[in-house]
Amino acid sequence: MASGAFRLGELFCGPGGIACGARAAHSDDNSLSITHAWASDYDADTCATYTKNICGGHSDTVYCQDVRMLDISKLASIDAFAYGFPCNSFSNVGEHKGLDNANFGQLYIYGIKVLHIHKPKWFLAENVSGLKSAGAGDHFKRILADMEAAGYSLVTHMYRFEQYGVPQTRHRIIIVGIRDDLAFQGIRFRVPSPEPYKYCDVTAGTALASIPKKAANHEIRKLQEKIRLRLSYIKPGQNVWQAENLPPELAINTSTKISQIYRKLDPSKPSYTVTAAGGGGTFMYHWSEEQRELTNRERARLQTFPDDFTFVGNYASVRKQIGMAVPPKGAEIIFRAILNTFAKIDYPSVEPSIS
Repeated sequence: MASGAFRLGELFCGPGGIACGARAAHSDDNSLSITHAWASDYDADTCATYTKNICGGHSDTVYCQDVRMLDISKLASIDAFAYGFPCNSFSNVGEHKGLDNANFGQLYIYGIKVLHIHKPKWFLAENVSGLKSAGAGDHFKRILADMEAAGYSLVTHMYRFEQYGVPQTRHRIIIVGIRDDLAFQGIRFRVPSPEPYKYCDVTAGTALASIPKKAANHEIRKLQEKIRLRLSYIKPGQNVWQAENLPPELAINTSTKISQIYRKLDPSKPSYTVTAAGGGGTFMYHWSEEQRELTNRERARLQTFPDDFTFVGNYASVRKQIGMAVPPKGAEIIFRAILNTFAKIDYPSVEPSIS
């Protein structure tokens, strides 16, 4: 491909994690880059965040509506496509119904429609690791088959983002598709190797250091005194079940012992996975003597959003947006590999983990 920028369309764009990574990515010779064409999501705060940070406040290319109501055929032409289709029905947390989930399971189909109608040169699809086992694996095979039937050669890999410089143990399936006619011409994507990032400091302590006090989305929520007392018995890296000498009145009485309940970060290790929602004990907790939750800005740091990336909405909305996003640093690395593929530049690679 000649020098230039791929025009990127997105469904289920979220607050802009993928777009932030795309904007930062260039081929190693700087001949190829990615530019925003259009994006869609159903949540008003999420679209406002995307508009503010990715589109400079201009919302005419951000479609805030249910994807089932979106006229895909009338969207502007694109060279590239990305979508993190809803993971609710594929996550191992919950009923894990996969395609049988009436509300979420079939939404990936709208990305397939984009591939059929707009025929981008390449696409990137992202979902949780539970996608692989949904419906005993049959649902995952069906999704891949639909992508191939749309005319794309696929490379599917489980990315462990902590191996790529992201300070968080976040494992996600990423599918990269190259249009068949281009693949037949020798354009073959390869999974970027984590080797260049093995010396990156991915500890939570470094990730959360030196956040400006006036940074957006950095408010500290006041906790109930009982919760603060409970946290005082929990050491960095531990959860409530591991706390020593915890008084009975501070204990948690549940039949399921989820490992992340009232779990503090260990500053010497990557954070555990930043999640989008959850009740008591799931808010992620700092290791300091303050006995507090993480702020949303700290969650954003763990997701590798820059400090000038401002989220729109109340506390719960912003928490959800951050937890649902793809880490921009991880997205940037994969996009750079795609751009190098088209620029015919070699780069360190590994075999895909999913065939």
